[in-house]
Amino acid sequence: MTTESDLPATARRIHWGPIGVAVAGVATVALTAILVYPLTQPSRRTSADGLTPEQRRSAEMAGLPGAASTSASRSPSPSVSASASPSPSAPPRVVSRSGGKPAAGNTGVIAGTTLTVLDGDQTLSTDNAVVANADIRGYVRITGKNVTLRNSIVRGGAARCSAAVIQVEGSAVIEDVEIAPANPNACLDGVWAAATTLSRVNIHGTVDGVKAGNDVIVQDSWIHDLTYYRTGAPGGGETINDAVDTRGKRRITLRHNVLYPGADANAAYQVTQEGGASGDIRVENNWLDGGHCVLNFAHRGGGPTPMTGIAVVNNRFGRHSMFVCPILISTQSTLSASSGNVWDDTGAAIPPPDKHD
Repeated sequence: MTTESDLPATARRIHWGPIGVAVAGVATVALTAILVYPLTQPSRRTSADGLTPEQRRSAEMAGLPGAASTSASRSPSPSVSASASPSPSAPPRVVSRSGGKPAAGNTGVIAGTTLTVLDGDQTLSTDNAVVANADIRGYVRITGKNVTLRNSIVRGGAARCSAAVIQVEGSAVIEDVEIAPANPNACLDGVWAAATTLSRVNIHGTVDGVKAGNDVIVQDSWIHDLTYYRTGAPGGGETINDAVDTRGKRRITLRHNVLYPGADANAAYQVTQEGGASGDIRVENNWLDGGHCVLNFAHRGGGPTPMTGIAVVNNRFGRHSMFVCPILISTQSTLSASSGNVWDDTGAAIPPPDKHD
């Protein structure tokens, strides 16, 4: 059972460089027929308060803080609680699409799908509900257990701060879903989740892609082109963008994803211990690029030191990090496994991790 401690905190960001009423019972509607320790900071990233993002992140000590074209019909319902039983017309779970490197063609909504528009915020509270083939024009909050959100686009609604387009408070499977915020802003992330598997998900236009709590798997997904803001983040400063961000959580796997948060980002994956002990983390078979350093593992926070239990294996790294730095670990962080990691362009082994506090 997911507890509040499994979810990301909702205070200010730490600058350490960090669904009428009627879907239930309507058998004719196919709704079921639906992360810094940069070595340094350039002067351009010092904000009006005179602090770098990392200095602010250290001081504040807690917190969190696009639309694809698809064919759609409109549902008039402003809020929907999904049915616990899938419709016979719900599409089968997709195990494989085109395969290969995750990109536009094999993540997000399956091409040719007709989507039903759901206006307004959606709360999915029924255990084992399946919501599929939806164009959700609002935010999604999942409080039920074992909820499936499938083959849909989620756009969020009016600008919202210290929030995520999808927030999982129960447990969920999210697959073949695009997150494309209609009103991106400096306080909005893609997904906050614990006890969740995300497969073939396309996330873009948010600040962080995924804030990963306990028991999260992200696989075969594309997290890219996150939006950097010079001002407006919680605390008034600039955003610290991570494709995936973990703060004191365990049992997290990132497998066969493309994680490229963008040139102004912090990291493809950032791990700290502000929420407790981080560990049991596996990063394998991904394409990783961007940020100041691409992967950043820092013992900082309330967890034990040294921070251990992190495996980084068989990944391909790009050269677009600010410091051409594939892996950065703090002096009290230790990788339990680090092998098979290469530069994507040449196949040559990447250098050993940099160390910096």
